Order: sequence, then C-alpha cells, then structure tokens
Amino acid sequence: MRVIFAGTPPFAAAALEALADAGHDIVLVLTQPDRPAGRGMKLTPSAVKQAALARGLPVYQPASLKTPESQAELAAAGADVMVVAAYGLLLPQAVLDLPRLGCLNIHASLLPRWRGAAPIQRAILAGDVETGVTIMQMDAGLDTGAMLTKAAVPIRETDTAASLHDALATVGAAAIVAALANYPALLPETQDEAQATYAAKLSKDEAKLDWSRSAEALVRAVRAYNPAPGAWTLLDGEPLKIWAAQAVAGAGRERSCEPGEVLRAEADQLVVACGGGALAVQELQPAGSRRMSAAAFLAGRPLAPGARFGR
Repeated sequence: MRVIFAGTPPFAAAALEALADAGHDIVLVLTQPDRPAGRGMKLTPSAVKQAALARGLPVYQPASLKTPESQAELAAAGADVMVVAAYGLLLPQAVLDLPRLGCLNIHASLLPRWRGAAPIQRAILAGDVETGVTIMQMDAGLDTGAMLTKAAVPIRETDTAASLHDALATVGAAAIVAALANYPALLPETQDEAQATYAAKLSKDEAKLDWSRSAEALVRAVRAYNPAPGAWTLLDGEPLKIWAAQAVAGAGRERSCEPGEVLRAEADQLVVACGGGALAVQELQPAGSRRMSAAAFLAGRPLAPGARFGR
C-alpha cells in the first residue's frame, strides 16, 4: 500500500520501521518540528524523523495540518491509507478524508479504556493487570473511532512506563502490519462509551509523592513516572527523585509516626512510613546529582529515624 505515516516518538518509530520492512510504499512521513533538547538545548529531530531519514524517506514537519498548504501536500502524496502513532497534532476532518482507506491509529491501550495522551502511565497508576494496543479507524473525536484489532499485553509488577512502552511499541508495530495485510477482512467494532476512561497528560506536579497514600499506590507512582517526569519528593526543602521502591510487608511500625517519616536506614534501602504500610526506597537522585542506590546516598548523607520526606 501507499502509506502516509504520522508519528513522533520512539513508539511510533518502531511502527514506521515495521511498515517499511513489510514492503509498504511510505510516500510521506509526518512528524513534529525539531525541538530543543539536552543541556545545550540544540534542535533535535524526532525518533521518527531519524528513522525516516535513515531509510531515505521523505519527511514533512508542518506546525499544523489545518492550513491549505499542508493539506495540499498530503493530497499530492496520493496515499491509500494514513497510519498515525503518537503524532501530537490534531487531524482535521479534511485530512481524515484524504486517504482512500482513511486513517488508522496505533493506540497504546485496550480501548475504550485510557483514551488520551498518557495511556501507559495511567494503566500502571490504576493498578491494571493488563493493557495492550488497539488499531482503530480515526474520526474527529479523541481516540473514539471504531476498533479494528486489539492485542493484549500483561503489566508485570516490575514494569515501569519505560519497559511497558518498549513492549507495547513492539506489539503495536506487529499489529499495524497485520492489520494492513488483513484490512479487507477486518470488521470495525464501535467503542462502548460507558466503558471509556481518559488518560490525561502527565504533569510534574502530580508526580510529587503524597506520603499519606498507601505504599502500594506509591510504588505504582514510582513505576509510572519512570522515566518522565520522575516521581519526586522533598527532603529538607530540596527536590529528590525516587526511581525504584518496593512496598514493605510487615514494615514493623512499632511506634507512632507520620507519613513520610524515615523508619529505618538499612544497608540498601530507606524504609519510609506511608499512609498505609511503608515504602522501601532503593534508588534515588538528589537535585543536581546522578541516580544512585540508597546505599550510595546514605554513604554521603546519613539519615536517622525520624527524618522526614515531603517537606
């Protein structure tokens, strides 16, 4: 098929590579304009742009798809289908109507659960035991189109947003190749609006740990916000990121303590009181420093029982 591909991050790049490897004619690749990144804030191409250029594919980076110029560029490509994966720009109806077979989206959840910008992280935060990928026909709504295929992926207790992202990227790449191969036989299924949930975009503020919550909820937060924006707390008024933690069974809270209070500083972890249970912090990162084990942190900054996180 003649395919326009629209995507920006590594999740989308995996699908672009798979479609090209499957022999599809990628007539145009859409991706977000280059953005400043890194300490030097140098303009950096997206993962999709890098993958496209490596294969010699034509790249187009409009700031909007609502202009006559951008829509004329897409129409000139003469695509059979447009495949979209984490592109980051809204597709107006005029664009949705351009390809002969319409526009297909690779969405990282089992729709209608977790429509929106952050389905991977929201699934972990909610304690879901599985998620997956849905290939759907795009319409003017936010991830509301008819579903063509689904592929489930279990969420392991050790999964972070990073590891789950990589698993879903692989599954999504295979799913879109299979969907295009079987397209005439696929039967669209309307989403059940009563089952829909919304995966709101993440913010740094919400990644601040609330020690009044249970240890299990805090562990999910640490996993969900890894790698971005990173779960964090305060220690003596300074931000401190927490990258790895576990709930402690039978934490031994033998005395009255407040959420966020250090119960014990052990050889390889800090045990901190929560609203329910206790959290064993195993990897952390002080402001302006590198990620380090709890042992390395304690070697440079001993914490006695009674020290408090969160303030």
